[in-house]
Amino acid sequence: MTDARLRRGRGSLAVSFFVQGVTFALLVTRIPAIQDQYGISDGLLPVFLAAVPILAGVASVSTERVVARMGPAVVLRWAQPFVLLALLAVGLGSELWQAAIALGLFGLAVGALDASMNMLGVSLQRAYGRSIMLGFHASYSLGGIAGASLAWVGAHWHLSLFVSYLPVVAVLLPAAFVGSRWYVAGGEQAAGAEGVKGSGVVFKVLLPLCLVMTFAYIGDSTVSNWSAKYLQDVLHSSEELATVPYNAYMVTTLLGRAVGDFGVRRLGAVVVVRAGAVLAGLGFAVVAVAPGAWAGIAGFTVLGFGLSVIVPQTFAAAGRLFPGDSDAAVARLNVFNYVGFLVGSPLVGALGDAWSYRAAMVVPMALVLVTVVYATSFGSREARYGGGHERPRTVDVG
Repeated sequence: MTDARLRRGRGSLAVSFFVQGVTFALLVTRIPAIQDQYGISDGLLPVFLAAVPILAGVASVSTERVVARMGPAVVLRWAQPFVLLALLAVGLGSELWQAAIALGLFGLAVGALDASMNMLGVSLQRAYGRSIMLGFHASYSLGGIAGASLAWVGAHWHLSLFVSYLPVVAVLLPAAFVGSRWYVAGGEQAAGAEGVKGSGVVFKVLLPLCLVMTFAYIGDSTVSNWSAKYLQDVLHSSEELATVPYNAYMVTTLLGRAVGDFGVRRLGAVVVVRAGAVLAGLGFAVVAVAPGAWAGIAGFTVLGFGLSVIVPQTFAAAGRLFPGDSDAAVARLNVFNYVGFLVGSPLVGALGDAWSYRAAMVVPMALVLVTVVYATSFGSREARYGGGHERPRTVDVG
């Protein structure tokens, strides 16, 4: 495979991650508008919201079988436009049944998309012979910032969901479809790579990474769902200031992922993941004891740096552990990001109501710190590319 083809494949996949970041942010940041448009009650809203990650998890597992026949590039080529059209459908209806169908289709498509995107990312990292997964997830974070900004514009100008979504879909859908022409899989695992060779994915071996993925997304969902309420209700900030922590978290997540691949190449995945877990734990600790709003914002900011490196390296580690079945390993691991998303927000909310929100922050802190123990699953200390499939630096591309 030529270096030029690899570079085109890497660039087109980065665009796909960016598009998905924009798309998902446009959905989750406009949930209040979706609730108003469809007349979804407060009691029914959690059911609709839970259905999306549940269906995404089902689709992620199913994608494993489809990819075995068609390859991840084909699945991603068609899943991404479907996700964008499902987003547009969310903005189009007015009846509850229409919301259920649109969100259900979005969940199914996003599960296939997330799984196939990360499969291709792991495969390309193998071909490159050095850590590039964090860069893809940095593109996703950048897309999330762009999508949240576009959502703010739509809310500020009181645009309907359909009017807000239509121009974004009109631009991103053809861009994603044209870019999909250059998707490329990285090929077979190099000889001598670390990993569990043999038939199939051994769940007992994959389990530590599944737990790490779940705990990371519990931490992430805590920030996205509770940071504003925590600042306003616990730290007594203004409503405007309460919007700052999540924005700061998104920016530092982007920055952490932008430089994270360099850290993996220099120090190895184990060191980077452990450092990320410790930083995330420190961030939660600062939030839990913060005397005021700005200290709380500082804690959420540190959290972004810490959590940013964990998820991309977890996917990379799954590909390394199962060099002959990396697509299956990624598909199954991907389910646990939805598990963390489902568990995180209700868990913190229940603990906050029953105990206190300060104490509730200790729980995701403790869960994230468990990653320090499981970090050895991310590769040997000598695996500086984080995948166990290093090539000499003289043949690195891009």
